[in-house]
Amino acid sequence: MNDLNTTGSIVLISGPSGAGKSSLVGELEKNINNIYFSVSVTTRKMRKGEIEGVDYHFVSKDEFEKDIANGMFLEWAEVHGNYYGTSIKYTTDALKAGKQVLFDIDVQGHEQIKKKLKDITTSVFITTPTLKDLQTRLLKRGTDSSEQIKKRIQNAKNELSYMKEYDYFIVNDDFEIAKRQLFCIVEVAKIKTLSINIDKFIKIWSS
Repeated sequence: MNDLNTTGSIVLISGPSGAGKSSLVGELEKNINNIYFSVSVTTRKMRKGEIEGVDYHFVSKDEFEKDIANGMFLEWAEVHGNYYGTSIKYTTDALKAGKQVLFDIDVQGHEQIKKKLKDITTSVFITTPTLKDLQTRLLKRGTDSSEQIKKRIQNAKNELSYMKEYDYFIVNDDFEIAKRQLFCIVEVAKIKTLSINIDKFIKIWSS
């Protein structure tokens, strides 16, 4: 997909569960035009209040594994015992329409997409000020068992070792400050110099 003819761009957003990524992405969707939020496919169970096709596309493990075999994912990973993946078709259609595609994605997915679409990708890692803050937020959220929280904490420790692979990082201590920082990154991503578009621009500019 490196030769994809597109005027769109990709913003990859990663960070520990509980760091506030979903809330920040929600602010982007409400306030920035021409954005397509990539809805992942997952095998995990739907949580209370979640909506099919809005939060995730919920499928069975058998369905997901069949799509893996058929090469239907731009990226996929197994996290906390469940599969998560990104559909190639929806992403390609959005990019060709000139949209900015947002991904709330884990570090494994970040690595896979960056390899395939590096020229049009900007990445940002969002985390809490401390591990203790993350644990407090997860407990307050009240959606996970103590065993699941332990897994998320361990996963967060592992994820932080990948922070240096990202273009930017945000410490979500003050939500309004974090929101402004993320908005700035998204706006800059729109005007990033893309090698796949430069030749076309030079040709038009010189004519």
